[in-house]
Amino acid sequence: MLSGAAGAARRGGAALAPWLTRSLAGTHAGADSCAGADKGSHKETIEERDKRQQRQQRQRQHQGCGAAGSGKEQPLPLPPLGRAPGLLAREGQGREALMPIEIVCKIKFAEEDAKPKEKEAGDEQSLLGAARGAAAPRDLATFASTSTLHGLGRACGPGPHGLRRTLWALALLTSLAAFLYQAAGLARDYLTRPHLVAMDPAAPAPVAGFPAVTLCNINRFRHSALSDADIFHLANLTGLPPKDRDGHRAAGLRYPEPDMVDILNRTGHQLADMLKSCNFSGHHCSASNFSVVYTRYGKCYTFNADPRSSLPSRAGGMGSGLEIMLDIQQEEYLPIWRETNETSFEAGIRVQIHSQEEPPYIHQLGFGVSPGFQTFVSCQEQRLTYLPQPWGNCRMESELREPELQGYSAYSVSACRLRCEKEAVLQRCHCRMVHMPGNETICPPNIYIECADHTLDSLGGGPEGPCFCPTPCNLTRYGKEISMVRIPNRGSARYLARKYNRNETYIRENFLVLDVFFEALTSEAMEQRAAYGLSALLGDLGGQMGLFIGASILTLLEILDYIYEVSWDRLKRVWRRPKTPLRTSTGGISTLGLQELKEQSPCPSRGHAEGGGASSLLPNHHHPHGPPGGLFEDFAC
Repeated sequence: MLSGAAGAARRGGAALAPWLTRSLAGTHAGADSCAGADKGSHKETIEERDKRQQRQQRQRQHQGCGAAGSGKEQPLPLPPLGRAPGLLAREGQGREALMPIEIVCKIKFAEEDAKPKEKEAGDEQSLLGAARGAAAPRDLATFASTSTLHGLGRACGPGPHGLRRTLWALALLTSLAAFLYQAAGLARDYLTRPHLVAMDPAAPAPVAGFPAVTLCNINRFRHSALSDADIFHLANLTGLPPKDRDGHRAAGLRYPEPDMVDILNRTGHQLADMLKSCNFSGHHCSASNFSVVYTRYGKCYTFNADPRSSLPSRAGGMGSGLEIMLDIQQEEYLPIWRETNETSFEAGIRVQIHSQEEPPYIHQLGFGVSPGFQTFVSCQEQRLTYLPQPWGNCRMESELREPELQGYSAYSVSACRLRCEKEAVLQRCHCRMVHMPGNETICPPNIYIECADHTLDSLGGGPEGPCFCPTPCNLTRYGKEISMVRIPNRGSARYLARKYNRNETYIRENFLVLDVFFEALTSEAMEQRAAYGLSALLGDLGGQMGLFIGASILTLLEILDYIYEVSWDRLKRVWRRPKTPLRTSTGGISTLGLQELKEQSPCPSRGHAEGGGASSLLPNHHHPHGPPGGLFEDFAC
């Protein structure tokens, strides 16, 4: 058995001897070639070294490197099985010292590198499109050379800097400054909102609506109609001292609570007693054609008050309007014992001519008619149109948010003032006066004059006052021309005295005639118009812009587009900075870098021994005549 084992060992050693001889020979040859190359490198010149490197390069191109050149691995031949343990141990020691080591690396790339090949073309097109979309914006010189702004290309366009470009830049800046100065002046003129008034006479109309005519006797209470209780309750209003039936002043009189509406109805001047004659457009009229209305003068009367049945006027001039003769009844005027805020020293009537939609505000807007005269009032209809904000302060119909006064369908300055007076009286006295519309309690006579004083305080003179009443944007008013003649003459005085059973003195002191008529059946239209509107401003700005800088709206859009382009590009650079994608290892597979492999290799690579023998690392892939630089110079996969 020993002899058989020894024979087997001899046969195994004989078979392993050629493989070890080839390995050792290759190793020594490589070492000798490396040493020879190192020694020869000191002797050869630069020219010889260049020629040698060129030859080695050509040899690599025509020759392969064994298994590395063919792309297939050539495994080393293994010793046959069944060898002696001692021999195998010796062989193992020889392999540790002489056998080359083969490293097999398994690398798994990141997900973005493992995309399907069929999507590579589409991805390339997407990248190209993104590159084209993210192109850098134009610089100022390029923009200036293509801009339609006159002079900008010569001042800021491409080209050398010199005196000519400097002069163009100065001319451009001067023109721009002149344009801005003119534009600022135009803007100031526009912001002042100037307006003008245009007056256009309207064509004559066959029929014109006659206005409403309100008249009041200046004396509120008839002295003969006042009772002792009325005098007692109206003491603060009339100034008369209270008295009993014998005419003596009473100290402790007690009367029931008064009714102010009843007092005004009973003690006021009755139109049936005052009206002596009435004619309208040649037709007889009477007190029934008048309606009762209450004002600061007490009980008053309005002719043609109903807007739904307005009387028409078919001709102009005297005799075509309203003509009335009145007796003011001066014998019924109250005696003045002491002065109050309501004391009146004049005699006559107050008249106001207004539209049917407007309540009478006769104590401020009326005019006086004196007895002993015939007063002619020539009217002309005027239709006014005012401008709203920002040119004016008129009130448009769409802005009517406040509740309208009872009995009036349209907004008017008079209605607004009555509302303000009512609110002031309600706030101070918790009641309203008779001439103020509403359902609240009417103030008693003893505080009537005190509450009436607050109505004057409620009206302000402007938007900052307690009550501001803007003018409506569309208003109808009546212009008046007043003239008068004295009546009666001597002959008519006797006739009127006999007709009305009065003496001539009474006729001269109490009778008056009022004649209200249209001058002509034409109306005047006065309209506020903007003197400098937006269209005029744009036209002037365009002219100045074209004169000084030769620009237009499209030129401004070009500049804005360039500013947007530059700004957007800078924002994208700040907000969208590209981030380097990180490759991560997945599935427990490590990543081996080329530099790490070089640093960990104990043998210099081909880059360090150009033209020398192969390294002891990966001998089956590294060949002295292998391919130039690449992945296979460092490791094989």
